Amino acid sequence: MEHRHLGRSGLIVSEISYGNWITHGSQVAEESAIACVRAALEAGITTFDTADVYAGGRAEEVLGRALRGERRDGLEIFSKVYWPMGESRNDRGLSRKHIIRGCEDSLRRLGTDYLDLYQAHRFDYSTPLEETLRAFDDLVRQGKVLYVGVSEWRADEIERAVRIADDMGFDRLVSNQPRYNMVWRVIESAVVPVSRREGVGQVVWSPIEQGVLTGKYLPDEAPPPGSRATDPHGGARDIERLVSDRELLRRVQRLKPIAEEVGLSMAALAVAWVLQNPAVSSAIIGASRPEQVHDNVRASGVILSPEVMSRIDEILGDKIERDPARTVSPATRP
Repeated sequence: MEHRHLGRSGLIVSEISYGNWITHGSQVAEESAIACVRAALEAGITTFDTADVYAGGRAEEVLGRALRGERRDGLEIFSKVYWPMGESRNDRGLSRKHIIRGCEDSLRRLGTDYLDLYQAHRFDYSTPLEETLRAFDDLVRQGKVLYVGVSEWRADEIERAVRIADDMGFDRLVSNQPRYNMVWRVIESAVVPVSRREGVGQVVWSPIEQGVLTGKYLPDEAPPPGSRATDPHGGARDIERLVSDRELLRRVQRLKPIAEEVGLSMAALAVAWVLQNPAVSSAIIGASRPEQVHDNVRASGVILSPEVMSRIDEILGDKIERDPARTVSPATRP
């Protein structure tokens, strides 16, 4: 397993991290979830990403139990705050009240006394950014959080946060967690240039586009049994548009010869593609079976030639989404 700095910070993370969105606490049994975490640890993954909202807090609890007994200083544990975690009007967003309470609850569920990275899961237009950043900074000063990041923020929002942090003497953001893969490249034109200038690393999610880039979804066949597209509790609605795009699925099938040439599975090729971008600090993988972890981590350290990267672009063509306006946060608190 190769490692990289998280943005311009001194924190070093595994370039492939393990995330438990959808899977832990909902899609797979706890025994399978723990087996996947053990596989990640065996493969050299030290960085684990979760969020309070995943499975209503159960994902954090499962991850906490799975990591119990591991040397805490040898791990980097990330979580997030923003989405609703209760019925109260203040159980959501990035107000000081919700951030402080959210952190305390995440620490309890994870069974740890600090988070290596605490992330704003979306931008909150209902809260002054100064209030949000001060709350995060207070958690840093209390030792409950070591670094602060964001998720799915636009370039101008990241830039504003950095300027405010500098003006108010707060710790700067060190990371952004966007969706990023071969066909979803909306961060490249604006978020990445601003982030690189300001020392913000990308911890990207969905490098295999929720399974679509594995090639298992065929253009003229029903989704395979047991796949995410057939599981109403495992994100079927999230990928309905993708698996119904027959032309996209045909283009993905044309990537198979490239994967074979470089000696990787389709999934590992997709993860390796993401890691070619120097702006990426880590790529988050998920799994419902340990063998998926073992396969994905083969992407670590792989260097794809410019010719291979160019062929991938040619095959996917106009199926690549590049519009930076596709990065959005709710206009009002959910």
